Amino acid sequence: MTATRKTGIAGILLIIGIGLLLCGEAYLGFRVSQLSSQRERLKEDYSVANSITFGIFSVDQWREKIASIVDGKINDFNMTAEQKQALREKVEKQLHRLVNTAVAEINKPQKSLGGKLKKLAFNVLVDPDEIHAQVPAFASTIVNRINRPASQKRLKGIVSSKIDQLEKQTYDNTEPASVTVTRNIYRKYKVNNAAAFEQTVKAQLTAIRTLTNNYTIAMVGSAFLALCLWWLMRNHTKLHTTLYILSLLFALVLLLVGITATVIEVDARIESLNFTLLSEKLSFTNQVLFFQSKSINGIILALIHEPKPDAVLVGILIFLFVVILPLLRMIGKGILIWGRDKYAENKLVRFLAFDLGKWDMADVMVVGVGMTYIGLNGILKSQLSNLNIQEELLSTVTQNNTTLQSGYFIFVAYVVYASILSLILKRITTIKK
Repeated sequence: MTATRKTGIAGILLIIGIGLLLCGEAYLGFRVSQLSSQRERLKEDYSVANSITFGIFSVDQWREKIASIVDGKINDFNMTAEQKQALREKVEKQLHRLVNTAVAEINKPQKSLGGKLKKLAFNVLVDPDEIHAQVPAFASTIVNRINRPASQKRLKGIVSSKIDQLEKQTYDNTEPASVTVTRNIYRKYKVNNAAAFEQTVKAQLTAIRTLTNNYTIAMVGSAFLALCLWWLMRNHTKLHTTLYILSLLFALVLLLVGITATVIEVDARIESLNFTLLSEKLSFTNQVLFFQSKSINGIILALIHEPKPDAVLVGILIFLFVVILPLLRMIGKGILIWGRDKYAENKLVRFLAFDLGKWDMADVMVVGVGMTYIGLNGILKSQLSNLNIQEELLSTVTQNNTTLQSGYFIFVAYVVYASILSLILKRITTIKK
C-alpha cells in the first residue's frame, strides 16, 4: 500500500513537473517568435536604409562624394616649386610662339603702302631677339601674379562655380526618396546619423541573436527533457495516457513555433567599395544587394498571394501537407490514446493516428529548406566572389550572410519529436493489447 502510494505521489509530481516544462516551453516559443519578428523588422529597415539603390547605384551619391573630393582639392591647392617652374616653362613657350607668330605676320609681303610702312617701322624699331630675351621675365611676372592670394582665391572661385554648375546638372532624383526614408528610419531608432544607426542596429541584432539561441536551446531541451522524465516512469502504464497527451502538447508548441518563426534568411551585400580619385579614397560601405527573410508561414502566404495559379497551388499543398496533416495526426493520436478501447478500433481514428503519416510532408519540408539553403548559399558565394576586386584604383569586398534561422531548427526538433511520439504510441497500443 505504501509503495503504491509513493508511486502515485511520484506520478503526480512527474505530471506537475512536465506541466511546468510545457508552460515554460510555450513561453519560450512565444519569445522566439516575437524575437524572430523583431529581427526581421530590424534587418528590413537596415536593408532599406543601406540599399544599393540609394548608394552605389545612385548618381546623387556619386556626385556628392566626387564633388566633396574635388572641392577639397581646389581649396587646398597651392603650387609647389616644381609646378611653378613647369608653369613658367609653358608660359615662356607660349610667349615665344606668340612673338614668332606676330613677327611672321608683320613680315608677310605687303601690297598696300600703309602695310609696307608698318613693316619698315617694325624692322627698324623692334628687335625680335630683344623681345625673346625678355620673355623669361614676363613669364615669371605672370606666374607670380597667378600665385598671389587674391588671384588664387579668384581662380578657385571660378573653378568651384563651374563644379557647382556641373553638380546641378548631374542627378537622378534618388536623393529626395533616400533622405525621406533615412530620416524616418533614423527617427524610428532615435539616431541622427548613419554611424549611430549602424551601431544601434548591430547592438540590437547581437542581443536578439543571443536571446533567440538561448530560448531555442531551452525550448527544445525542455521538450526532450519531458521525454526523458517520462522514460523514468515508463513502466507505470496508468500514467501513459496523461503523459502522452502532455507530449502531444509539447509537439504542438514546437510545430506552431516552427512554422511561424523565420526559417531562412538571405542577405547579400557589398561590405566595402573603395575607389581612388585624385589620390583620395571614395568609399561606400554595407551596401545591401538583396535581403529576404521567410518563415514557413511566410512562404505559404507569399505563394498564395502570387498571381500565377501554379504558385497558388503549391502554397495550398504546402499548407495542407506541412501544417494541416501534422495537426490532424496529433488530434488522431490524442483521440486514440484518450479514448482507449472506445476508439481503438475506429478506422478513421487509426487512419489519422497511424496511416496519415504517409502523407505528412513535414520531414520533406525540412529537407527542402535545407537544400534551398545549400543551393542559394552556393549561388551567392559564386556570384559574390566575382564582385571581389583588388586593384590599385578600385577594391571591393562582398559578404554573404545567408543563414538558417531558429525556426528551421525548431521545426527539425518537431519532426524528430513527432517521430518519437509515433514509436511510443505503437508501443503503448501494443502493451494495451
